[in-house]
Amino acid sequence: MSNSTKVNKPNYQSSIWLEEPESNNPFTAKSSYCYGYDVYQDILPKASLSEYWYLLFVGERPNSAQTQLLEKIAIAIANPGMRDESIRAAMNAGVGGSTAAASLIAALGVGAGQYGGAREVFTLVQQWQKNGCKLTEWENFLNKPNQDYDRVDIWSEYEHAPGFEPNGETCPTPILQTLEQLATIYPNGAIAWLKQHREQFEQLIQYPLSMTGVIASAMFDLGLNAKQAEMLFLILRLPGAAVHALEQEQLGWKKFPFFGQNTILTDDPGSLGLPTVKGFDL
Repeated sequence: MSNSTKVNKPNYQSSIWLEEPESNNPFTAKSSYCYGYDVYQDILPKASLSEYWYLLFVGERPNSAQTQLLEKIAIAIANPGMRDESIRAAMNAGVGGSTAAASLIAALGVGAGQYGGAREVFTLVQQWQKNGCKLTEWENFLNKPNQDYDRVDIWSEYEHAPGFEPNGETCPTPILQTLEQLATIYPNGAIAWLKQHREQFEQLIQYPLSMTGVIASAMFDLGLNAKQAEMLFLILRLPGAAVHALEQEQLGWKKFPFFGQNTILTDDPGSLGLPTVKGFDL
């Protein structure tokens, strides 16, 4: 074969993953290594899912506190519940008969933003990296979250202090419970510092802490950078989106949305004697 027709083998570059091919099939891996650990020989029989995820994202084997912290984060946000916009997006897709992928993509799209979403976590982890546990710097940021916003981006300026709920009055019980649990695991980290100063921050901006504020501080304690935290936040919230989409698909559109009985039409054409569509039992 001449040099002009020689086919080059693909040479993917990764410090995360190494594969050894089967001797009789170069398209199938015989052994897979994640940061040097044999995935199916060592990790599969010996590690937990939290340990494996930490290894994937951070590149190191976690200690017991890091493993427990990541596991509790995953539990806390696995299902944000039906009041969450991303879950309702998945429910809408599910009840409409969309594919599984479409339901999850709907949840990802809605849950990716700057209001209770993954981008808010990204912003907060950036601030943890910049401010650490410096009270004055955090107060300045929460008062003026857009002070360093100086470039055109797909993301708009913040309309509220990230990590706090602008429509709330008091901190919801599950958020307080999550904050308490995570701070117990990491008593000397950012999450414990946030717990110590929560009420001070809430008095400063006049609305309560949100779940994104709790989770971002915990992800910073895990050693994740902003992009890693954003990605992991999106992944960890998908179980709730999945099960609610499946449930609504089974219940059917006649029972959806659940707030339909409280919807009042002020210009109902039926009450005005106008023609209505027959054959639909709404």
